[in-house]
This record gives sequence, structure tokens and C-alpha cells, in this order.
Amino acid sequence: MSYKAEYDRSMNDPEGFWKEKAAALKWFKDPENILSQDEHGIYHWFADGEMNTAYMALDYHVEQGRGDQLAIIYDSPVTDTKTTFTYSELRDAVAKAAGMLKGLGVEKGDRVIIYMPMIPEAVISMLATARLGAIHSVVFGGFAAPELAQRIEDAQPKVMISASCGIEIKRVIEYKPLLDKAIELSAHKPQSCIIFQRPQATSPLIEGRDYDWNDLYPQAEPADCVPVKGTDPLYILYTSGTTGKPKGVVRENGGHAVAMNYSMQAIYNVDKGDVFWAASDVGWVVGHSYIVYAPLLRGCTTIVYEGKPIMTPDAGAFWRICEEYGVKTLFTAPTAFRAIKKEDAEGAFIKQYDLSKLVAIFSAGERLDPPTQEWLMEKSGKPVIDHWWQTETGWGITANLQGVEPMPVKLGSSTVPSPGFNVQILDENGVQLARGEQGYIALKLPLPPSCLATVWGDVEKFKSGYLQTFDGYYASGDGGYIDQDGYVFVMGRVDDVMNVAGHRLSTGEMEEVVGGHPAVAECAVIARDDDLKGQIPMGLVVLKTGVEIDEATLAKELTQMIRNSIGAIACYKDTYVVKRLPKTRSGKILRKSMRQMVNGEAYAVPSTIDDVSIMPEIEALLREKGVIG
Repeated sequence: MSYKAEYDRSMNDPEGFWKEKAAALKWFKDPENILSQDEHGIYHWFADGEMNTAYMALDYHVEQGRGDQLAIIYDSPVTDTKTTFTYSELRDAVAKAAGMLKGLGVEKGDRVIIYMPMIPEAVISMLATARLGAIHSVVFGGFAAPELAQRIEDAQPKVMISASCGIEIKRVIEYKPLLDKAIELSAHKPQSCIIFQRPQATSPLIEGRDYDWNDLYPQAEPADCVPVKGTDPLYILYTSGTTGKPKGVVRENGGHAVAMNYSMQAIYNVDKGDVFWAASDVGWVVGHSYIVYAPLLRGCTTIVYEGKPIMTPDAGAFWRICEEYGVKTLFTAPTAFRAIKKEDAEGAFIKQYDLSKLVAIFSAGERLDPPTQEWLMEKSGKPVIDHWWQTETGWGITANLQGVEPMPVKLGSSTVPSPGFNVQILDENGVQLARGEQGYIALKLPLPPSCLATVWGDVEKFKSGYLQTFDGYYASGDGGYIDQDGYVFVMGRVDDVMNVAGHRLSTGEMEEVVGGHPAVAECAVIARDDDLKGQIPMGLVVLKTGVEIDEATLAKELTQMIRNSIGAIACYKDTYVVKRLPKTRSGKILRKSMRQMVNGEAYAVPSTIDDVSIMPEIEALLREKGVIG
């Protein structure tokens, strides 16, 4: 079938299209109510279907005779460890872990927060939670205690699962002190914590609250799969917003399973027995979708990699994995490829490995810059395919569908809308723009399966944040255009959320931290383009009157404050003291104009600015310091 025929059918008969895709999975009760709306007018998929995601991903394959096929390959260069799980072994491990949670009182609908490194137990914990019909919320292990505390307070977990430590290249990061501090900061206190003790650092346990995984797990009775409705939540995943307070994206079981399974075939062209590797972390949406759920639902072998694209041990790490395990499809963020390119510009490491089984390389998480895309295609000899999606959607909004009709690659474009996504370019009044005109990227409702159904505990925030900007549309928060061939070009965020190495981070949240320094009167954090990480934050600060502090000392102190509050992933290090910040007469700081100025783009100073001399002052200062070329 051609892309046009597949896409048009998804637009003209969405219920028939997705009912057919749902039939590819094993439900306990097949859905008949394919698309419905609730009392808030929110769309839902497969409301009357009964299922269990962990059953579809594990038990079903074992029942079909694929129990001896590899489900997970764990490869950890930082601990020099490799292990594998067949589908039968993984199903049994998940059933026992579910029994462990059940023994601590976890039931259908309860929340479990998982705060773990890239180890098999993280995946097992996610699937075990799903097996019980409970709701998991995975928090990336690099997040600081205040960030974790916010998520504990919002999700209100009954149980938390963590590990004693994570390993960043050669540095051991102890998780338990961060976990204890987060619980101390949170108004909600979980009933129990399960700690997986790693030999690199063991943690003391708090009696009555903390349990050792290795004590509970062997004694646990395997738990059966608990049936859930298609609209019951599978997980909550927090994403930063412009206000700094994270939003809990809610993913429903039915639509998620259907879209994940379909996307593996349609976008990535992989099937049962193929080896699929998403080089990400389970703390991010890519890890949820394409390390854990989609490959297992499809019956693939997935790779859990505890390492980096470089320095574990070198820039050939990814290619070693691809050769060793016969990876068919590799998927990671552009920042990983930029890091590899920086260390191995001539592609010498690529030539050292047999990549004959590697068919395609996919990228997402931020815009894939054309120079990196061209370099990787040239050095690898493989198609390098960008696709665009969000935490909120859980899979590609636009893609080059390798399993439907592969299309020519256009540098800078994530190709065409995936079936189910009605992508439109609108002006500020919600009027559809012509091909080639740049505007706001919006998705016409209803969204296809797997997209967020609400924000955890706050349907009004969901509506105000996503559905009220343009009537009848989901506002993506990104800007761009569609060319004459129907290719979508995503040009960047239209708000103040920056993309640091694929991680969406709020400038507003960083400004709260910077503004908390005793010497700082006011500040602006803006995104500066970076060849390696895509964007990195930089701070412009105005000092309090009469305060004297060395700029280098201030920068060092603010960097440490950001690390303590948000984490090292923020990559904050550059601070510049300015006399004043440009503002409108109403007091709004011109962040967009400053961001354009710093990145060498043309910028306009609005007529509402209170003093036209401020921007040239700042530009001259930053030129003097070498920030602007």
C-alpha cells in the first residue's frame, strides 16, 4: 500500500483504520467502542476493550511458541556486564516482581515511581507495574532531589523502586541520598521503597519503609496479569512546561499498545525476531516507547545499554553494539551522533565494524541538523532518517515510513505526517496557512491512539495547555512549515522550553534558581545554539544595587545551584552580568529577541520596548566577550 492510501484511510475512516490495527494484538475482550468522548469533551480510544499491556508484550509471545527468543540484551560497558533474557525468562521475572509489589499492597490504579539507571530491573519494574494494572512513573536517575520531590507529590506513589546507584562513565552516583531527600521534601510519603543494591555502592535502608530487592524478590509469588480497560492509565511521564512545574502526561493502555505495535511496522519496518535498539534511557519517552513497550509488543529483541556514545570506551561504542548483536534498526538523539562526530570526524570507528545487518538509522528528540545527517549518511552508508514527536504523543507525528513507502530524505525535514496525525500550519488566529508559509504547528483533533489523554490530576491544565490555543486543535508548541511536496519542517519551539541534548528543560525553572542567588536582582535564561547538544542555557543577570561579586565566581555558584536543583543534565555554565534587561512597557522580558541575537539571527525590537538602547548595549557586551561572533 502507498503512503497516500494508508494516510488517507486514517483520515477518512479513523475508527475503521485503528480497529484494524487493534486486531493485530491479543485483547482479553476486543474493543467495539473505538473512539469516544468523555464529559470534558476529551477523545479516548478503545474504551470498552479489556487487556493487559504486559500480557500483550510477554505472555502472548510465550504462548505463541517464541519463549526461547531473546527479549532483552543488557550491555553495560560501565560495569563490564552483559546479560540476556528470553521472552520466557522475562515473563517469569516480571511476574515475580509483580508479586513483590503486590505483597507491598500495590493494586490496580496505584502509582509506582521508578527511579533507576539503565539496568534490566528498571524494565522489569515497569512491566511488573503494568502487569498489576497499576500506573508507573519513571523518573530519570540524573534528576535532583527537588525534581523528584515534585513528581512524588504529584503522582502520590504507594511504592517507589530505586537502585543504590547509577554510573556515569566512571563516576558512581548514589541514588539513595537523593531519594531520601526527595521524600523529605515531598508532602506525600510513599508507604514503601524497594532498593536494588548494586555492588558499586550499597545503601543503608530505613527500617519499616525500605526493602532490599534481593530479599523480597526471591520470596515473591508470581502474580497474574490484571485486566484493565483500554482507557485505564498505563503510565505518567513528566515533561517540563514553561512555568517550570512539570506536567504529568497520562498514557492510556489501549491506544498506546496499538500505536506502538503499528509504529514498529509502519515507521521502522521491523518484525518478530528483529533486533531493535533505541539508544536512550527509560527515564525519557523514547525509552518508554522504544526500549520497553514497542519492541516487546512487536516480538523484537530490544537492547538495554548502560553506557554512552563515547568514552565507554570510545566513539565506536554504538557500532560495536550494532555488530555484536546484529542490530537492524538504530534509533537515538542527534546529540549522540554529534558527540561521535566530534570524536571521530573521519568515521574511522565506523569502518572497524561489520554493519551489514544495520538497515536504517533513526533520529528524534530534537531537530537533526543537516551537517550531522549528511556526515552520518556518508560515513555509515545507511539511510539516516529524522522524525518528529513529543513526550505528549509517544510516537512519531511525522516520519519517513519505511514499512509503508520509504520516501526520499530531505535534509532538515522530518518528512510527512504519520497516519492518524492531521498536521496543519496555523497563524496566530488559528487560520490555516498556505504551503511554504511558516507558522504554528497544530494537530487537528482527534489525536490518534497513544497521544496524551490528560494531565495527571488536572484536566483543566490539559485543556488550557494544549487544546485552547486553537479551537479544535492540539497546539504542539513548535513552529514550522509544510513545503509543496507535503514535507514538514519543524523549526523549533515557540515557547521558552529549550532542548538540551534531547531533554526538554524549562528556562523558567532555571530562572527561578538563578534568581534565588542573593546577588541577583533579575535574570533571563535563554537558549544558545550548540554544535554538540543542540541548545545550552546561558544566563543574563542584573546584580542587586550595591552588590559586588566577581562574574566568574557568580557563574560558578549559579552552575552549582542549577546542578543541585535541576541536575547536571541542564548543562548550565555561562553567566554574564548586564546592567539591565530589555523589557516591554508591561514588564515582559524580550527573551526571544535576545535568543535570536545570541544565535546570530535577525531580531526585531518591538515598539512596546521601554528603552531601545538596551539591546545594542547587550549585543556589544556579548560581542566583546566572544559570545557573538
